[in-house]
Amino acid sequence: MNHRAIVLFSHGSRDPLWRAPMEAVAARIGGQHPDRPVACAYLELCTPTLAQATDQLVAQGAAHVTVVPMFLGTGKHARNDLPLLVEELRAAHPAVRFHVQPAIGEDPRMTALMAEIACEVPSAEIP
Repeated sequence: MNHRAIVLFSHGSRDPLWRAPMEAVAARIGGQHPDRPVACAYLELCTPTLAQATDQLVAQGAAHVTVVPMFLGTGKHARNDLPLLVEELRAAHPAVRFHVQPAIGEDPRMTALMAEIACEVPSAEIP
């Protein structure tokens, strides 16, 4: 097993349909990188939590975990809550290396893709 793993971290919702895009990203990663374990984790309102998802990946042998904040920007959750949660992970798993990426929406590639999608003309409007 590859000792690198990914956690897609987002807010969470009671609505199970809300999780579908996050799970689709995880499934795509799994399909493109079958040697890279990936898990979704949520701050609140649903499970698994970041700690639960990380525990599962570490139990599978992950020695390096990349946490990807699936937020459009670096708001309160990414700026305040996530660093505290990652410190708890480091304390619980001192042998594991953790890396936290910037909020996904702040990546210039994501910004460009969102702009491209926003500018698309719906097919119903094409003469």
